[in-house]
Amino acid sequence: MRRIGGGTGVPELEPEVFDRAIVAVALTAGADHRLVYVNEAFRALFGPRELGARAADVFTEPNAARFLKMLDQVYLDRAARQVTESRTTEGTAPGAPGRRHFVYSCSPVVSRFGPGVLAVAVDTTPQVDAVEAAQLLSGQRQKALQRYEALMSAVTQIVWLMKPNGDIIELVGGFEEFTGIPWRPVIDQEWLSAVHPHDRHRLVQTWTEAYEGTPSLFVCTFRMRTASGEYRHVQSRAVPIERGGELVEWIGATADVEDQWRNRLRERLLARVTTVTGADDVPDAFAAVAAAVVPDLTDVCAVFMLPAPGVGGPLTAVRVASTARSGLPALPPLSNEPYLVGSVAQQVIESRRPRLLTFPTGDPPDSVLSEMSRRWLRAARATSLTFVPIVIESSVVAFACAASCADGPPPGQADLALLREILHEAREPLRQAVELQRTRHTALTLQRALLTPTPRVPGAELAAHYQPASKTAEIGGDWYDALLLPDGTVTLTIGDIAGHDLDAATSMSQLRSMLRVIAYDQDHPNSPAESLSQLDRVVDGLKIAPLVTVVHANLVPRPGGRWHVAWSNAGHPPPLLLPASGEPRYLLGEGPDLPLCVAPSMPRATWHHELENGDTLLLYTDGLIEVPGTDLGEGMTTLARIARAARAEGLTLAQICAQMLSGVGNRRDDAAVIGFRPINQGGTRGAAWGGRLLA
Repeated sequence: MRRIGGGTGVPELEPEVFDRAIVAVALTAGADHRLVYVNEAFRALFGPRELGARAADVFTEPNAARFLKMLDQVYLDRAARQVTESRTTEGTAPGAPGRRHFVYSCSPVVSRFGPGVLAVAVDTTPQVDAVEAAQLLSGQRQKALQRYEALMSAVTQIVWLMKPNGDIIELVGGFEEFTGIPWRPVIDQEWLSAVHPHDRHRLVQTWTEAYEGTPSLFVCTFRMRTASGEYRHVQSRAVPIERGGELVEWIGATADVEDQWRNRLRERLLARVTTVTGADDVPDAFAAVAAAVVPDLTDVCAVFMLPAPGVGGPLTAVRVASTARSGLPALPPLSNEPYLVGSVAQQVIESRRPRLLTFPTGDPPDSVLSEMSRRWLRAARATSLTFVPIVIESSVVAFACAASCADGPPPGQADLALLREILHEAREPLRQAVELQRTRHTALTLQRALLTPTPRVPGAELAAHYQPASKTAEIGGDWYDALLLPDGTVTLTIGDIAGHDLDAATSMSQLRSMLRVIAYDQDHPNSPAESLSQLDRVVDGLKIAPLVTVVHANLVPRPGGRWHVAWSNAGHPPPLLLPASGEPRYLLGEGPDLPLCVAPSMPRATWHHELENGDTLLLYTDGLIEVPGTDLGEGMTTLARIARAARAEGLTLAQICAQMLSGVGNRRDDAAVIGFRPINQGGTRGAAWGGRLLA
């Protein structure tokens, strides 16, 4: 500063002192406000401006009018003025930095250019931008909050907030309306009492796993008791909220998913029922049905088969299948023992309508099921029984009995409806299994009726045995026969017709009868080869069977207790000779001839052998040597070893035949065996046989 007029005037401003100021400074002079000075901060904020020009020509921005007016006012009344609200320059001037915000003031001054106005501007761009950004974010958050609140009011879920100390706040209500009990601010025993007993442990465990350690997403589907008293499936999902690395709260939602859960369950159970189609017999079919509904629909399911229509006496049933979920006591083993049908089951059978029976935990009423079943229900803490009739072709052939156990509540109406639907869908495959079993039973009755006892033969012992491989192979073309001719000759036959059905069993009966007639015709005695050739021509001409293998033998007594055996083999496994002493061996001849029904005109061979006292001749079907995973050679070796071991044990001929059938493991085909052994007529059979063993 310096003074004007010899040091007695107004202090004179030297604008150069503002050259390095951090605020923008401009100086005008005269009434027309000519711009005489700007500093670097001014040019940085507003861009370069022309010095010496009037302010009106320099500041041409649309919003500069207020600034020009303030210059006039300050110059005239010599009073300072300021603008505290941020002003904005759009930065349209050449060299301007762009849109900026500022506040400014105008003060009267005197400089070497005469009276004028000093304008000072402060750049507020960072502060204004920050405020605008905060306002924008706040607006966005406000909109998001409004949308969230609208969404929460529209959804059908219960939304809740849980603090780390376990306090729960219901953000979107519905708990009391759904459960019929007031909202619980904490998860306590009363809250858990609304959860299905079988789901409580899993719910607590799932929450503990999500809460402990590093908090993670919690998802659990469980059943809750509704205000109506029935249970519905709900799903709870919650995510942890952390701030600064610390858990501050959980936000979660619980939704009713019963309809989705039940639709998925229905599809899953119906898919399981398709396995019934692959069942080989009735018990397997009913077992597949029971397994289909456990554990998703019930804790245990048993199926009781009723007798065929027309059977007199009190109504009985046989438990043919039963399945229980894990964690329950072991079920009693299945047996063919019939049980008297209780009054409740009788009502279900007569009315053909399901019935639900509830009772105190572990206290089933008397006369409902057998005592063995009631003991199991008591041990399993059962609470209800559901009886459902199984109707096939307008007849009740069985009934299913499902139970809720381990203090579980009785099934709801939706569960009962789905159980009935599943059993209804299983009717067709069950019908097929029942029909197949009836056909097998008819064929088996026919087949076993033809497998007559062996005749009593002086000087020899005969024994035969037949055994199906399983319940699925009880019918087929395996057969044996023994015939005592008037001249004392014994014929032995073992054969196998391709197939395991009623047709095979029927064909077997025809072949057996025809071969008996051929062998018994004493006016035209035939060798075994001639008998098989004659049979082959008849079977092929009448188209009785597609393929037959058979060994046919004639045994003629000789002096000294020996027997002469002559046999012919039509494609069948060779006879097994078990000498009284020495190693077993197969009577191979030069190999078997072709099976029957292949080339009837081809000649056949007869082979011969002498049987000594105590020797055993064994004829058998291929079910004894065809074992999966082995070849025929291994099967024949195994069979000879079994026969030798039976001989070493001193078994009777009948016991040897039975041992041969039971000793072959993993057998998938039915099998038959017939044995012949000369005995010493000079003493007891046991002494002669025992003497041979000791030798």
